[in-house]
Amino acid sequence: MIERLFIAGLLALKDYIATHVLTCLVPAFLLAGGIVTFIRREAIIIYLGESANKFKSFSLASVSSFLLAACSCTVIPVATGLFYGGAGIGVAFIILWVAPAANILALTYTGTILGSEMVISRIVAALLMAFIVGGVMTVVFGRKEEAPETAAFAHGREDTGGIISRQDLVLLILIVLSLLLPNYIIQKGSYLNKVLLWGALTIVTAIYSVKVLPKEKISAWLRETWWFVKIIFPLLLAGVFIVGVIGALIPEEWIKTWLGGNTMSASFFATLIGAISYFATMTEAPFVDTLMKLGMGKGPALTLLLTGPGLSLPNWIAIARVFGIKKAIVYVITIIILGTMMGWFFGNFIL
Repeated sequence: MIERLFIAGLLALKDYIATHVLTCLVPAFLLAGGIVTFIRREAIIIYLGESANKFKSFSLASVSSFLLAACSCTVIPVATGLFYGGAGIGVAFIILWVAPAANILALTYTGTILGSEMVISRIVAALLMAFIVGGVMTVVFGRKEEAPETAAFAHGREDTGGIISRQDLVLLILIVLSLLLPNYIIQKGSYLNKVLLWGALTIVTAIYSVKVLPKEKISAWLRETWWFVKIIFPLLLAGVFIVGVIGALIPEEWIKTWLGGNTMSASFFATLIGAISYFATMTEAPFVDTLMKLGMGKGPALTLLLTGPGLSLPNWIAIARVFGIKKAIVYVITIIILGTMMGWFFGNFIL
């Protein structure tokens, strides 16, 4: 029994390393380091900091997150980079939630498999949850995170230096392309094709950075990137291993029995499954489609579409390491409660 579980953990780890590290995590870490290095902290503070208008900053974070196609692990370096660059705690956790839970590519794929009704419900539910999550994290932790000089800057000074220089913006765009294109342009091709495209884009990015950026800025960028790698990456691997073990323990018959109907308990169990499992973005739709054919209710299906890619055991272990245990606990509990309520509400009154 123990040997079987250990092998299940290793297989999950093997699959994760083989299919996510190069084309997903490497550019995500480079992007996080780039955000901290290249985007002016003063601009982040004004538009996304704790003292910024919450409706505007939350809206900007939510809408921009729809365009960031990232899984629950890939998004952590990006949100962390913004947070350490001066963004508010509510904004950081909105990005942590929306990007994996409701990015544009996952929504498109969901519509293809499950229909427009489920897509619209997913968008509305994700946005409602985003604003509540941002509000909860801000109320509980926000003002504690803001230094006096940060508040003074945001209230009393104008940002006249621009958000980012043109050459640095081009570099960040190249990094984003190396993150998105290999994973979402080559959908049905071999993984080798993804790696080759990622390699080509990475080479272009490297050549551009060497020719355009001073060595000091490149060194600063790589130092920031390495900081995110050494803090986050080991915990992601540990979490993926644990998820593989848990997946081997959950019997298929149990899932069929407890996820039927649109009851509060069914949505709660779907939330729990999503909270501990790992779904790469866009993999949740076919999985949910399979469960719905086995009798899963529409409410729990929506819940799993949200929390499956939006949360994962590796995700909240890494969040606890980067943001602190208290923030991770409040965030995970908030998502579980909201996910359960959204599944029950939409399952009974909308879908």
